[in-house]
Amino acid sequence: MDLENKLEQVKSRYLEVQQAMSDPAIYDRPDEYTELTKEHSELEDLVEDYNRWQEIKEEIESNQELIDANDEPELTEMAKEENEELKKELDELEEQIKFKLIPKNPEDSKNAIVEIRAGTGGDEAAIFAGDLYDMYRRYIEKKNWKMDVLSVSESEHGGFKEIIFSLEGDGAYGEIKYESGVHRVQRVPETESQGRVHTSAASVAVLPEAEEVDVDIKQDDLKVDTFRASGAGGQHVNKTETAVRITHEPSGIVVSCQEERSQLQNKDKAMRMLRSRLYEKKLEEQRAKREKERKDQVSTGDRSAKIRTYNFPQGRLTDHRINLTLYNLEDIIKGDIGEVIQELKLQDNLEKLNAVME
Repeated sequence: MDLENKLEQVKSRYLEVQQAMSDPAIYDRPDEYTELTKEHSELEDLVEDYNRWQEIKEEIESNQELIDANDEPELTEMAKEENEELKKELDELEEQIKFKLIPKNPEDSKNAIVEIRAGTGGDEAAIFAGDLYDMYRRYIEKKNWKMDVLSVSESEHGGFKEIIFSLEGDGAYGEIKYESGVHRVQRVPETESQGRVHTSAASVAVLPEAEEVDVDIKQDDLKVDTFRASGAGGQHVNKTETAVRITHEPSGIVVSCQEERSQLQNKDKAMRMLRSRLYEKKLEEQRAKREKERKDQVSTGDRSAKIRTYNFPQGRLTDHRINLTLYNLEDIIKGDIGEVIQELKLQDNLEKLNAVME
């Protein structure tokens, strides 16, 4: 489908929405009116761009008539110069319009819950999981987002077997979602006496944080257990049962939290994790019903798939989804992952754009 046909569809829908909003009966349906107002606001910007796009094309055609007639050399030259500027503006406007046509993912504006787990590689995998956590923590500080640790399982030799944290910030999920998948590290562990390079892995799962309205959880479906919080290696650090484990029996999902000193606070954090896992399960089921689209390839992907390699001997980071290789690994591991995320976002948008224009 060409750009003009697509924009005509947008304008037609805009006029339909405008007509529906002018109906006095709409005020008796406040939810519908709110949705229409939101859609009207989103379409208005595109329609304004389309109107300007049409104006520029008409001006170019009018100038071209003067150029073709070539009656007055001075006017002809002015028309040529003006058309050069107009064509430049038209190209820029077209690029702007194309990216505005990409459907917005409603989940992108949500906060996020990030789960990092050590994979293959024993102690080194747990240390690498800790390195990933530090990388994200530093990136989050630069973005001025808020982080809250929900659950931690430390490793005896450093790092984490698992760490889960929430992330609050403008468009947090829309940015950090690209980190979902298996991260592989190649380096010489500190415990390696022969200087051999080892390969280890950690998995990252990024979920949109669900609000209570996003999922319906029945109390009868929950089994809540309490136990004593413990530290690394299993030693008890609390004599009262403040830690909470919640099992959602219909889905089999189990979450636990022991980070807070209060059982109530731990239960609240556990419920946040449970809501988000159930919400993601719901989204996955919806995605499974649709035909696999190209726009899903970068942003979601197979969580079991290897997405990135951190090669320390060569100072190299490779993101396998978009064949991106960078040689500033030391900076990246210190939190400078913005460039990688922006490249992933750009590729994702290009794939979505291609799908829209088909």
